Amino acid sequence: MMGYQGVALVTPVTWGYAKQSPHGAAWFIGSVLREMCKRAGIDKTQVDGFAVSSFSLGVDSAVALTQHLGIRPRWIEQANVGGVSGIVALRRAARAVQCGEADIVACIGGDGAAHRAFEATAANFSSWSIDASFPYGAAGPNAAFSLITSHYMAKFGARREDFARIAVDQRYNANFYPGALLGHKTLSEAQYLQARPIAGPLHLFDCVMPCAGGEGFMVMSEARARALNLPFAGILATDELHNAHAEDPVQYRGGWTEYIEAFYQRAGYGPEDMDFLQTYDDYPVISMMQMEDLGFCAKGNGRQFVNETDMRFDHSGSPKYKLPHNTCGGQLSCGQAGSAAGFLGVTESIRQLTGQAGNHQVPGARLGLVSGYGMVNYDRGLCSAVAMLTRTKT
Repeated sequence: MMGYQGVALVTPVTWGYAKQSPHGAAWFIGSVLREMCKRAGIDKTQVDGFAVSSFSLGVDSAVALTQHLGIRPRWIEQANVGGVSGIVALRRAARAVQCGEADIVACIGGDGAAHRAFEATAANFSSWSIDASFPYGAAGPNAAFSLITSHYMAKFGARREDFARIAVDQRYNANFYPGALLGHKTLSEAQYLQARPIAGPLHLFDCVMPCAGGEGFMVMSEARARALNLPFAGILATDELHNAHAEDPVQYRGGWTEYIEAFYQRAGYGPEDMDFLQTYDDYPVISMMQMEDLGFCAKGNGRQFVNETDMRFDHSGSPKYKLPHNTCGGQLSCGQAGSAAGFLGVTESIRQLTGQAGNHQVPGARLGLVSGYGMVNYDRGLCSAVAMLTRTKT
């Protein structure tokens, strides 16, 4: 696979997170674009590539947004693939820049959240949801992830106390990140364990809170980034796979297992070299599954791994291993802004690697891994993706 030399990731932007908002997806996408152009010091007419992801654009599309926003790109991409959207956009945009099909690509995820809007999204997420889930009362993702979590706990002996390690450390990180909707609230293990039940083994703090918001970054050449005097991150390797392990009756692994060894060989680094890890965390069990499948521990050893690892951004915990995880709090503390949530890990990784993370900056962050998971049509997440990013001298 061809490498990603010469490609720069710049201007990470998180915008407008709110539990509910009168604004639609186009407003959030446009706001992110405006802010990215401002930070890059360019006019929007210089953006000639546009990758967008949204669940709530309705009858509009990426093409319709070009007129709405007043841009005229010669390269366009719309990939509504949920939790892998940010990495997919990154991959496609990087190739466009390398091939000369675009000079500056704006990659944006954005979704609104009107009152009770998530009900409609969940009810009409796919034909599988419409025909095989909703009519029988299994409404929304909580039912599917209750099944996945129950199966994982029975198969590997994981306990709710183990999942608490993930949620509690992420909330600690969010307490230092002003963009997290729940960042003003602390979370203890006791609070996690005593929270009200939602579905099966899932309790309140296992479930993401739907919200509105936007996430985005720009992709351009290193030469252009230097000319604009922008700090940037580089790409060492990426990969993706969809509908892997369809033979598993209940999901306990994802597509990462099929390509992760070759991925690390291409990158030239392994999991032991990472300064941080960003996983897609709509539920703690999914983060634990990614830690295993990405090679941080063996399959089934996620429980032991999280109990031996300090996942706080500043290494303030007591366990012997250090791996800052979801350094801004992840979705479990920031909220799940629709398809923008699939950009959250990428945006946060660029912030960390370019020294723009402020009060939640990982000291000396040089290498980071970001993983995506998503699109639960019926009973499992179909998508997996991963990218290794690096700090680059400007």
